[in-house]
Amino acid sequence: MMKNLPIAALATLAATSFQLNATALPADIEWISNNNEPLFASEEAVRGGTYRTYIPSFPQTLRSVGPDANSGLRQYLMDGTPKLAQRHPNTGKWIPQLAKAWAFGDDFKTVYFQLDETAKWSDGEKITADDYVFMMKYYTSEDIIDPWYNDFFKTSIVGVEKIDDYTIKVNLAVAQSHDSLMVLINMPSNGFQPRPEHYFDGEKDENNDGMPDNFVRKFNFKTEPTAAPYFIDKVKKGKSVTFKHVGEDWWGYNNRYYKNRYNVNKVRITVIRDQDIAMKHFEKGNLDYFEMVLPNLWHDKTGSDGYKKGYIQKYWGFNQSPQGAGGLWMNTAMPMLDNLEVRKGIMAATDYDGMIENIMRGDYSRKPHGLGFGHGEYDNPDNTPPKFDAAVAVKHFENAGFDKVGSDGIRVNDKGERLSFAITYGYNFLTPRVAYLKEQAKLAGLDFTLNLVDGSSAFKYVLEKKHQLAFLNMGSGEIPAYWEYFHSDNTNKPQTNAHTNYSSPELDKLIETYDNEFDQQKRYELSRQIQKYVGDANVIVPGYMVPYTRYAHWRWVKIADDGMTKNTEWILHPMDIGNFWLDTSVKKETEKAMKSGKAYPETTVIDDRYKLSAN
Repeated sequence: MMKNLPIAALATLAATSFQLNATALPADIEWISNNNEPLFASEEAVRGGTYRTYIPSFPQTLRSVGPDANSGLRQYLMDGTPKLAQRHPNTGKWIPQLAKAWAFGDDFKTVYFQLDETAKWSDGEKITADDYVFMMKYYTSEDIIDPWYNDFFKTSIVGVEKIDDYTIKVNLAVAQSHDSLMVLINMPSNGFQPRPEHYFDGEKDENNDGMPDNFVRKFNFKTEPTAAPYFIDKVKKGKSVTFKHVGEDWWGYNNRYYKNRYNVNKVRITVIRDQDIAMKHFEKGNLDYFEMVLPNLWHDKTGSDGYKKGYIQKYWGFNQSPQGAGGLWMNTAMPMLDNLEVRKGIMAATDYDGMIENIMRGDYSRKPHGLGFGHGEYDNPDNTPPKFDAAVAVKHFENAGFDKVGSDGIRVNDKGERLSFAITYGYNFLTPRVAYLKEQAKLAGLDFTLNLVDGSSAFKYVLEKKHQLAFLNMGSGEIPAYWEYFHSDNTNKPQTNAHTNYSSPELDKLIETYDNEFDQQKRYELSRQIQKYVGDANVIVPGYMVPYTRYAHWRWVKIADDGMTKNTEWILHPMDIGNFWLDTSVKKETEKAMKSGKAYPETTVIDDRYKLSAN
């Protein structure tokens, strides 16, 4: 019997058993690291200082999952924290984060990762394969009370297997191209990041699923160790949250892509509930920067002495981050909108360019295509938005039978139908934008009426397919999604994103082939074919996008001359690119100058290296 075996024999048997059960690496595995891409952080950066910003409300939890977790701290606790790999922000290649190399299985469902052995949690414990295995228990546990993560880590991620302490195998449910597999695993928002198993050891777990039974309540204002450069250091409930840098020995600085980034020692986030009050705090020097994406802030609120005397500087950096589908969606299930000539006329009669120039001060940019922008080779580089041309619109309307003009200037057909459509939109601040489109459309004999439906109710209205035209932009991931918008499985059904109700058997086939294609070059070509097909259907007037980051900041906040990258969305957010720093000597110099009345040159920096050439 086994109980009579010598200890040495038992040890040998245990080792043999583990080897038989352990996951093995393929014999011909090819590891990828992409560790020679160009660096993008500044060698001028210095460490130090407390960075001061604000949020409009105190978070209801410091958890990163579960009820109320989608708060103003999400970028610090989830989206901005290290994943296994990330896109290089300029070249687009995958580069190391918590993994130093990766490889793909032959089934297009499997990815292997070699973990960085130097990676540690903020409490000093090592990050190992066990933390990724535990991650699956964490996210599939009903104790976290988060159905989205429960579903994603049960239906999209089949499992994570430990090969050794620093090697894991990730199994996904659906076969996809290598690039798509990496996107699914490393999306900032999907939560695929290790979880500290040691932190939850000893907690009550009666249902034996690996997570504390009272997780949501007990850990509501506790913070897990993090792999990020900053951890929560101090919390003043209702008032502020302070993050502290792990220090010079943060594991990330062993990775060449992390050097000279995340340079401030602390980030203090104060609750200021009103934007106008927050701006006053900023102009008094109590905050280090202030976001100014909206045109009225940038153009109308930056004329005080702080700006004129150069104490406060302005920064405008353009990016090419992915932009989702959107603009003016035409519901082809509605009368008259099923006519291609009518849709072509609307396309030519909708003056987005004029709206951008006259209402948005020329700050925004036009989407090249109704299906979005910024997806690299998935996008056709020749995509261009239609130009406003009332004469062209009139010809299309006449071809559709609207060859008469009523006493009010709106075109009618032989049936007496007016060429009139309601534009549904969700927020009052959009009214001047939609009203501009209405006035310009009259030049072609087209009537746009304004249908303001408040907030989230507007999106529900569109989901229920009650709209004729919808003034709406959707979000986007790195890879464009087409099935949800145009496959016939979704058209003419409520609660789907098929806002145009347009589909065709040929388009269905293109989308299905695109979704199942493993060869990356073929997938790029299919994407471009789909974009052309949808463009020819004339169902979305390409709208506007905001491809920039824009701030006012005190002159002691330093951004390198080439600080922007193609994919920098918030250059002064501590958990975005992290490519800025504080110069404490300049702060002292500036505070002294303010007391004496000394002025510096008024400064506005515009980094337009990644601005679309068409704009």
